[in-house]
Amino acid sequence: MKVYLRQFLLLVFLFLPTIGLPQDKAPDYSAYILTPPAPDTPRINGPKVYGARPGADFLFRIPATGVRPMAFEAKGLPKGLKLDGDTGIITGIARKRGTYEVALKATNALGTAERTLRIVIGDKIALTPPMGWSSWNCWGSGITQEHCMETARAFLEHDLINYGWTYVNIDDGWQSGRRGGKYNAIVPNETFPDMKGLADFLHANGMKLGIYSAPWVGTYCNHIGSSCDDPEGKYWWVEQGFIDEYGQMDKTKVKRDSVWYFGEYSFARQDARQWAEWGVDYLKYDWNAVDAWWLKDMREALLATGRDIVYSISNHIHVTMGETLKDNAECWRTGGDIRDSWAKLHGNGFSGRNAWWAGYAGPGNWPDADMLVIGRVGWGKEGRRDHELHWTHLTPDEQYTHITLWAMLASPLMIGCDMTRLDDFTLNLLRNSDVIDVNQDPLGVQAVKYVGDETYATYVKPLEDGSLAVAMFNLSDQPKKLGFRPHNLDLIGTQTVRDLWRQQDLGQVEQTKRWETEVAPHGVVFVKVYPGNTGEKLVGRYPYR
Repeated sequence: MKVYLRQFLLLVFLFLPTIGLPQDKAPDYSAYILTPPAPDTPRINGPKVYGARPGADFLFRIPATGVRPMAFEAKGLPKGLKLDGDTGIITGIARKRGTYEVALKATNALGTAERTLRIVIGDKIALTPPMGWSSWNCWGSGITQEHCMETARAFLEHDLINYGWTYVNIDDGWQSGRRGGKYNAIVPNETFPDMKGLADFLHANGMKLGIYSAPWVGTYCNHIGSSCDDPEGKYWWVEQGFIDEYGQMDKTKVKRDSVWYFGEYSFARQDARQWAEWGVDYLKYDWNAVDAWWLKDMREALLATGRDIVYSISNHIHVTMGETLKDNAECWRTGGDIRDSWAKLHGNGFSGRNAWWAGYAGPGNWPDADMLVIGRVGWGKEGRRDHELHWTHLTPDEQYTHITLWAMLASPLMIGCDMTRLDDFTLNLLRNSDVIDVNQDPLGVQAVKYVGDETYATYVKPLEDGSLAVAMFNLSDQPKKLGFRPHNLDLIGTQTVRDLWRQQDLGQVEQTKRWETEVAPHGVVFVKVYPGNTGEKLVGRYPYR
């Protein structure tokens, strides 16, 4: 009996971090926090390049950390744009195409920070991967307007807006069961009483609004979609009363996947016009298998509104659609839905399919490895309940791997957790300007695996300034020594190695010498190697061996 008891207690101890703790209490990961606090002096973060189309409403908030009050300047703005010097929000309409080098300045009582923002007025938007929050991984179909407002307030309260986290995206569950209004578009259910008011609040604070739909007659969560069998936009299961008070189909009366098909009539133009009038900035359009006709149908509808709306396609898209996607979408999902397990993280992040997309990634086109499963998440049962939220089952090292890999892949960064319950460890993951800079690098190159096997993988990503981001992942269950020689990375001369999570230089390494470190199981060491390839004239001998 004592042997069995000891075995039972051992199992409890091993699994306690994920299943034994009260699910509303954050685990104590304070010992794993690596990101130092932002200084009180100003520091400008976020993207260094921003794109907008001519004649479209322009909105960009200068993301700057440091104590407030803070005053902002922006010299060299395109004609038609203006800066609010107190908030750092740039708005207006630029009509002349071109590239504008804008000198930004942020000043508080302790100092001044300066940075150049390249504004490109042209045909492309989303010149860096979108950063923000999406509702599905915590609220599911129970998302409400108040949840979105709480998220926006969290962006402000926790300074996330000043690192470039911008989008507040509503996933499936906002739709009622009917169309109406002047465009005969999808009408929100009662949990979203004022979509335009929500968008206006976000825009006033420099944030943006995202929404969700599908080209099928019904969405994955069985709300009405953007096509219909009826030319007036009436849905057969709604007409028969097979929906609940929130517009969701009653799956006890209708088979769930019976509405997952394309209707004869597209309502993309009606829906897009309504979204544009509300002030929507991002659309997640979700179906499988993704086809060219319905993809282009909504693309044309969005462009016709004259509003810059990032078009994000989901899910399980095959690389044979690469050219079509590159011409018609800003983001697209490379696989299925992620979950907070090492197996799913490994499958979504390290799968060979991400390498297939490297040739299509770049400014305005971003393969999407799915949302971030950090913090307090939960899918639980379907319906409009609390979804039994829990703190992510990923270990601290796995969470560092998660954020690092997504940054290296130039994937959109969409937080998926409950933003009302953010612990210090999760904030440490989200408020690291060095790591964000890798994701937001203007060159827009997607990292690829340089070397590795089933136990480890080293990814490299060239950056605009000539330096290299290098991520050394330990995929095994034991600590592992990993490293590199600069000359194997085609770098010439002595290089400095900077730990991006700790935001500190670790020292220099000669061109032919090996730099090595220990990496924790399922963990990563993430460094920047600089100056990299500077383009300067070389004098003397620089041997590779």
